[in-house]
Amino acid sequence: MHLCSNPSSLRLVFTLALVISSVTAMTQQKTQQKKSSFADLTKLFAEWRAFQQPKLIDGVPDYSVPAMSAQHRGLAAYQRRLAAIDTSGWPINQQVDWHVVRAEMNGLDFDHRVLRPWANNPAFYVTVFLDRSDQPAREGPHAYGSVETWKDTFPLAAERAAEMHAGLRIIPKLLEQARRNLVGNGRDLWVFGTREVREQSSSLTRLATLIGNTSAELKSDTALAKEATDQFVGWLEAQAASKTASSGIGVENYDWYLKNVQLVPYTWQQEVALMESELARAHAFLALEEEKNKNLPQQAVIGGETEHTRQFNAAVTEYMSFLKAKEILTVKDYMDPSLREQIGKFNPGPREFFSEVDYRDPEVMRTHGYHWFDLAQMEHEPHVDPIRRGPLLYNIFNTRTEGHATAWEELMMQAGMFEAKPRSRELIYILVAERAARALGDLRMTSGEFTLERAAEFTSQNTPRGWLSLKGSLVRAEQHLYLQQPGYGTSYLIGKQQIEMLLAARKKQLGDRFRMRQFMDSFNAAGLVPASLLRWELTGDLPEDVRRMLASH
Repeated sequence: MHLCSNPSSLRLVFTLALVISSVTAMTQQKTQQKKSSFADLTKLFAEWRAFQQPKLIDGVPDYSVPAMSAQHRGLAAYQRRLAAIDTSGWPINQQVDWHVVRAEMNGLDFDHRVLRPWANNPAFYVTVFLDRSDQPAREGPHAYGSVETWKDTFPLAAERAAEMHAGLRIIPKLLEQARRNLVGNGRDLWVFGTREVREQSSSLTRLATLIGNTSAELKSDTALAKEATDQFVGWLEAQAASKTASSGIGVENYDWYLKNVQLVPYTWQQEVALMESELARAHAFLALEEEKNKNLPQQAVIGGETEHTRQFNAAVTEYMSFLKAKEILTVKDYMDPSLREQIGKFNPGPREFFSEVDYRDPEVMRTHGYHWFDLAQMEHEPHVDPIRRGPLLYNIFNTRTEGHATAWEELMMQAGMFEAKPRSRELIYILVAERAARALGDLRMTSGEFTLERAAEFTSQNTPRGWLSLKGSLVRAEQHLYLQQPGYGTSYLIGKQQIEMLLAARKKQLGDRFRMRQFMDSFNAAGLVPASLLRWELTGDLPEDVRRMLASH
């Protein structure tokens, strides 16, 4: 007899079918429950950021060997949790965020394995800053608890005075701890870091003048912080003779950092080739511009306060009018004041490199001042995405911020900004040459070929017109930053190239429908994430070199 002709067998088949259906449904439900959501990532991000900060003991961040060892051990659990988040099916912008969080975690891992700034870098313990950075977060590694006084007016309100008191009072204990923590042997980091600590002493003297007699408590805090800073300088100087090693991290470490933290799909060797090409291009194009302009008068240099105020304000007005007239981007109300607030005062000299450019045509560096648009947007239009709302860690925003600001100089020139001022085109190529020269100095410090002093000499020699003088402080200060923060010195031109590739890719996609304003509005809306990820997000296309880089996780 056929099985299906038996009623009992039919009931058995039906029961088995129900069981199979139920099991399948339960399995699908469990699979759906395990499916990661973007909320899982943002929750982990908040916990990660809290973990990344050092433990505080009586308000003082703890960078001791036991504390740092414990933090490094604890990092692995966060990396495992991140790896367990399944991003399949997520929109590209959310996948980008996952890679950003991974890069931050890799940054902390690299700090523990290689950089160890709390052990190798005296400048890490500088925490008093009177001048504002033009970046989302201050460049380079710094201890937790900085005192940012640039935003203050005196006398301070009670709440702000309490904050400053908390920041100043920990300095003596932090610098006492630093003497135990600092065991590195890198000479350049030690010697030039000592100079930065000495500058903190000068900053505290200036701060004391600003405070005056408005607060006896803050006046005392400042005096104690300065005394501790001066004593720390003396200790650092006494140790300097014993520091004999190179401060470069080496090519292998640098390549890992580019790929896994900065999210730059190049190697040290490729960056050297790109920077050599940019240096040659800048000098060649400058020669052609100078030849074309040889019968024109040289640009006059601003010579006084009245002229400085007039020309710099006029430059902002002309620049903003150009952006509107050419429909380069949507001009927001906060953009104009964000530039005017940074005009500053006339400096009679001696002039450093960027003043040589600024005092010949203030409009040129207003283009690089796109930084202030970025910061104003963060303040007035904070990103809805919590991962992009604040500054990314380890300066991994720099290919977007420094790269775009550098690209913007030449892009605005090509858009016609200096048609009536041909000599200003020369300034653009001088800027490119300086960035390429200092990047090569940075790369050769990394490999151990150059000391910092040799990198400064090379950069000065390869910057046109002698405008980056070894007599000034800028040339060494820049190389010192790049020695502390791998990938920063090259980010200006590497990011520039990546931004130009993004622009070209978007134009190719849209053809005649491409409009610069729509492109820039999308670009700004995406936030300050690495340039390689911006290209993926804004085009939907993942270039092969970036694909390989991201797949390595």
